[in-house]
Amino acid sequence: MSEDNQTFVPPSFQALYRDARGRWTLPPREVAARCELCEDLAQHLTDHCRGVHIDIGADTAEVLARCLRGLLEPASGVSAQEAHWVVTRLAELLNWPHPELPSGEALY
Repeated sequence: MSEDNQTFVPPSFQALYRDARGRWTLPPREVAARCELCEDLAQHLTDHCRGVHIDIGADTAEVLARCLRGLLEPASGVSAQEAHWVVTRLAELLNWPHPELPSGEALY
């Protein structure tokens, strides 16, 4: 990211917008804005997902799957890649197991 942009974009999110040669597929400012949106979305969903898990007893994997299904809807405002990133980040924030979470490494 450029020095004039103060938003930290983790490598896991940067990977969504880099081609095979490592070049940006969107302007870096736009990537930073998308990352901020996705991080905010993941943060916002933590209480809701925790509540669904506790209140109705849904398995953590099912709660994450439901979130993913909702985020994959066109009206969600995020791309499919971003939806997967948000759900993986959400699992990380909740400290829930998730197959896309790298063992011992954090997304953010």
